[in-house]
Amino acid sequence: MTIKCLAIDDEPLALKQIGNYIKKTPFLELVDLLNSSFDALEYISSDQVDLLFVDINMPDLNGMDFVKSLKEKPYTIFTTAYSDYAIEGYKVDAVDYLLKPIGYYDFLRAVNKVKTLRDSKMNQAINIKTTADHLFVKSAYKLIRIELSEIKYIESMHEYIRIYLVNDKPVMTLVSMKSIEQQLPSDKFMRVHRSFIVNLSRIKVIERNRIVFDNSIYIPVGDQYKDAFQQFIEKNFLI
Repeated sequence: MTIKCLAIDDEPLALKQIGNYIKKTPFLELVDLLNSSFDALEYISSDQVDLLFVDINMPDLNGMDFVKSLKEKPYTIFTTAYSDYAIEGYKVDAVDYLLKPIGYYDFLRAVNKVKTLRDSKMNQAINIKTTADHLFVKSAYKLIRIELSEIKYIESMHEYIRIYLVNDKPVMTLVSMKSIEQQLPSDKFMRVHRSFIVNLSRIKVIERNRIVFDNSIYIPVGDQYKDAFQQFIEKNFLI
């Protein structure tokens, strides 16, 4: 499966070079070349993109702010003529940072990192299988059955997730939050923070925009999830 790439740069020659490198690399697929972050926002809202090549220094909306604005972030490789953005780039989970002029060797090294990460995430799918009322999770060389009704919440632990249960100890498995979110029924579970998914039927107390479990566990509701969570509250609670 190829990696779908979108390149964004307001410099035509730099954009063309990235496009040529993408076309030259067998496991990459060029979906478009754009010279504006605003055009990229519109494109991403309606089409699948796996990997972004983003120039940082662009007018109106720079590449760094563009990536920060994305709710679901594709893999990102920043490109720029200035070396002083590197640390900030890694703060937004960029896979790599390429300094112009970009040689094909450095380009290939960066996209191979993406390929390794993508292949690892695809392999994670075998670590969890979901049915209508339960899921099977691989954890510590064991296959564990978990009833969906027994899940309180799920916490992201970088490349792992930890599943907190009503009457048992937490279960940890190698799978991404995005992957488990896609497999859980959306009418029963909701992502309320980049690090938390909650079982909606287990919510009993909400305090100051936080979900309270067991009178001591406070799960924050992230800004980008507040609207959806508020709709759930209005539909299900007397307020």
